[in-house]
Amino acid sequence: MLNPRIITIIVIIAVAALFRFLPTPPNFAPVAAMAMFGGAYFADKRLAFLLPLAAMLISDLFLGFHGLMWAVYLCFIAMVGIGILVSRKKTFGTVVAGALSGSILFFLVTNFAVWISGGGVFYPLTLEGLMMSYTAAIPFFHNTLAGDLVFTGVFFGGFELAQRYVPALSPARS
Repeated sequence: MLNPRIITIIVIIAVAALFRFLPTPPNFAPVAAMAMFGGAYFADKRLAFLLPLAAMLISDLFLGFHGLMWAVYLCFIAMVGIGILVSRKKTFGTVVAGALSGSILFFLVTNFAVWISGGGVFYPLTLEGLMMSYTAAIPFFHNTLAGDLVFTGVFFGGFELAQRYVPALSPARS
């Protein structure tokens, strides 16, 4: 089960989880890319969900939890699913589309969660309040988008390049 390909994928996910401990701009994180990468490269889809989720959970044990973790984890699970879809035809376009979709999904879901969970305290529970929640989050979106694109490019591009030069990493060998 633990061949060089799987070990390399696990190491990339572990490094991504460790990166969460480094000081970075808000929302510039490898989390979505880590989930999408796991979904795209693990042949065993149980591992595709389990290992990135475990890496996220373990790092969150040290970083802390908050009341909206359900929204973050929901997006994370969706990113694994996007990775599975991308794996069907891995091209530059599908990988970028996956990263962009994940960024937009995270923005929409987490800011909806902020709006709905505030019970009208932060934003009125109206369409106008929802739009206020989204508007307030716009300054953070560029970091989410940049982080997702950078880390997705590094993980996918680096692994694809490594597979060219290390035959043991190719899927036919796993």
